[in-house]
Amino acid sequence: MRKPKIFNNPERFVEGWYWVMPSHNLQIGEVKAVTLLGRNLVVYRGQNKRVVICDAYCPHMGAHLAEGQVEGNEIRCFFHHWKFDDQGICTDIPCLAKPIPVKLKAWPTAEKYKMIWIWTGENPQQPIPFVPELEFQECESLLGSRIITNCHPNVVMINPIDTQHFYPVHQLQLDAVFEETELHQNAITFTNYDRGNKNPLFLKFQHLFKRNIIYQICYWYGSTFTLTVGTDFLHFHIMLALHLLEGGKCETQLIFLTKKRQGMIGWILNRLVLCLTSLFVHYFVKDDAKVLQTIRFDFKTPIKADQSIMQLINHVERQKPLMWGTWQLARSRDVESHENRNKWRDDLTND
Repeated sequence: MRKPKIFNNPERFVEGWYWVMPSHNLQIGEVKAVTLLGRNLVVYRGQNKRVVICDAYCPHMGAHLAEGQVEGNEIRCFFHHWKFDDQGICTDIPCLAKPIPVKLKAWPTAEKYKMIWIWTGENPQQPIPFVPELEFQECESLLGSRIITNCHPNVVMINPIDTQHFYPVHQLQLDAVFEETELHQNAITFTNYDRGNKNPLFLKFQHLFKRNIIYQICYWYGSTFTLTVGTDFLHFHIMLALHLLEGGKCETQLIFLTKKRQGMIGWILNRLVLCLTSLFVHYFVKDDAKVLQTIRFDFKTPIKADQSIMQLINHVERQKPLMWGTWQLARSRDVESHENRNKWRDDLTND
């Protein structure tokens, strides 16, 4: 087992879709500063209601564009009033009759599940993460808690396929043998069916589970995963969207999903299913959080029961790695500043 280059590496992440913020946090005409995966960005919503995400600093002198304002569907820098459209192209420089050909980096952006998402490469190669079972269905969603843990997002991701911890931590019996399937280079599923229900997966809800049980996890871009659990008549769908924070920490946004049902009865049923999903998830999250806040992941001795974890690590390792570098630049600047302060003190002492 060689040391992974991407998995659990705080300096790398997979090219793909990442969540930025809830949609309701950004109103029409509003601009906000965001630091995502070590890169400083600005997010704004134009009058056409579309969200635009650009690099944070004006290509003229480096003023932060979050200090500026939204004009129509464009953003104007506060410092010298240069204006950029939603593609990052400069459309106005007040002191010039015609703007020069300068471009601000704009990123592919989308909204889904009441969340704003960014593609971290040039052009999206795959869709925003979805639950395989709901791929062709209209969905209802409910945003849950946002959780910060003291470990890498990849460590959080292995939790639902690490069935060895189910009994010690959750007192659940599950002898899982997963069927692994790669949907494409950026998505992989692990599925377990409990036919006959000898060992109910969810003892707290066993009065609901009288038939076959499905337990399926789908991983996207090494950063987001969906979990589907339930019986023949009712499935719960959960999405955990994760991104890396400085210092190798993780921020997770819980999203609860269900297929959209029609009519008033369908609306009520959707609300009920989403609320039950939320209660179910939070019951288990609180126990796992205790471990994830203190773990120092070091996978030295994998055993046969860890086969699915090894398959996930290999899947992540085959994807395209990125490194945006702002964190490294900030650290180098801090070191340089510290060295300059020491030199300044030494010069004063010598004088």
